[in-house]
Parts: sequence; structure tokens; C-alpha cells
Amino acid sequence: MRAHHIMSRRVVTIRPDAPIADAVKVMLAHHISGLPVVDEAGKLVGILCESDFLRRAEIGTEHVRNRLLTMLLGTNRIAGEFVKEHGGTVEEVMTRQPVSTTEQATLAEVADLMERRHFNHVPIMRDERIVGIITRSDFLSAIAGPLTSASGYARDDNQVRRSVIAALAGIPWQPVCLNVSVKDGTVTLRGVVKAGNARRAVIVTCENVPGVRRVDDRLCVQSEQPDPEEDYGGGDFVSLQTEPSTLDDEPL
Repeated sequence: MRAHHIMSRRVVTIRPDAPIADAVKVMLAHHISGLPVVDEAGKLVGILCESDFLRRAEIGTEHVRNRLLTMLLGTNRIAGEFVKEHGGTVEEVMTRQPVSTTEQATLAEVADLMERRHFNHVPIMRDERIVGIITRSDFLSAIAGPLTSASGYARDDNQVRRSVIAALAGIPWQPVCLNVSVKDGTVTLRGVVKAGNARRAVIVTCENVPGVRRVDDRLCVQSEQPDPEEDYGGGDFVSLQTEPSTLDDEPL
């Protein structure tokens, strides 16, 4: 999927010379947490976000620096903080030079950008004009469809088992040994993994296989391995590298 598939196309914007009070009213009225700022030519020059209002004199949250810290930080930084915390226009408070991307950017690229730069909003551009905006909530909406579709997916148990085995064979956290059985879409896992995170990763890998309705976790971490005589209900364990069996009652 690409940016244009999930972006919000009805973008509310504001001018840089607008009073900050107007910007607050717009954000509250439209229930938005990010407000792109454009000049008279429609060029993106900044973005006003909820985080820009964390430190404001009106609510007593502005920075209070002692003389020593002021000297260490430098007057230029202190002056910049003062403008942002007391400014009365959008351009005095907004985040300048916002990072943006294009309509053809992949969702992976957008996600990487938001994660690396700790952004909640990414303006989407076309020929230097803003045509959309992506927020983190847009990703939530994007996965709703696939999750709903996957929940109703039905496959034969033998097909599901083969798919589970194939999925587990290609992961770096694969179990030391494993037994897989499937009945009515429920995957039962018995075996040994090397760590707790690996155990959870194995379960999630299975949950993402089409046709899996539930995972019955009977795995144990290597340090918690039970006595050899305990019955696992599936015979001897073998490595995932061994050619898999296609019968439900045979070990992998």
C-alpha cells in the first residue's frame, strides 16, 4: 500500500500570520491534532501540533531556567523557547520545515519516517502543494480491513499445518524442536524454544498464517524444559530442518 491509499484528503490548513487563538479553535472544531501551515501561494511552511502547546505561558508550563542553566544553554535557545511559549501568531509557535513525503511513498517508508523522527503527522505533497496528511490513526484504520477479512478465512487443516510449518522454517527464532497439529483451525504447538521472546514470536508467526483461528501454546522455554518422560501427545521431536510430515498425529 502507498501513502495515497490511507491519507486524509480533506486537509484543513491555516496561514502563518493567523492568531494562535484561531488555530486552537480550528483544531478543536475539526478534532485534529495536526494543522499544516501554508503561505499565500499554498506552499507548506510549517505544522502546528498538539505538542507545540505543551509549554505555554497561559497555563503556567513555560520553562523556568536559573541563571547558570541559561548560560549553559545559550541565549539563542532561551530566546527561541520564549517566543514559542509566549508567541501570539501561528508562525511563532509552529514547527518549521516539516518533513513531508509524496503520494507514492510506501506505507513502510511513511512508518519508518514517523518512527525515526517521532512524528505523529506527515503531510503528503504533490508538486510542492499539500494534497493530504497521514496520522498514526490512519494506520489503525488501514489495518482494520485486513484483520476483519483474515478472521473469516477458512482452510483445510492439512493446508494450515503445511503453511504453519513453512512459516516457522523461515524464521530466525525457530524452535529447537517442534510438534505441530491442527484441528478445526486451532494450531497446537509442543516443543522447546530458547527464550521467552522467541516463544511469543513463534505464536505470533502462527497467528499470522491464513486459516489459523487460535494457537494452543504448549511450548516451553529451554530452561523450563520438562522431564523427558512427560507426554507431549505427538511422538519424538525433530529439528525443523527435517522434512516435515503431513499427518496431524506425526511429529515434525
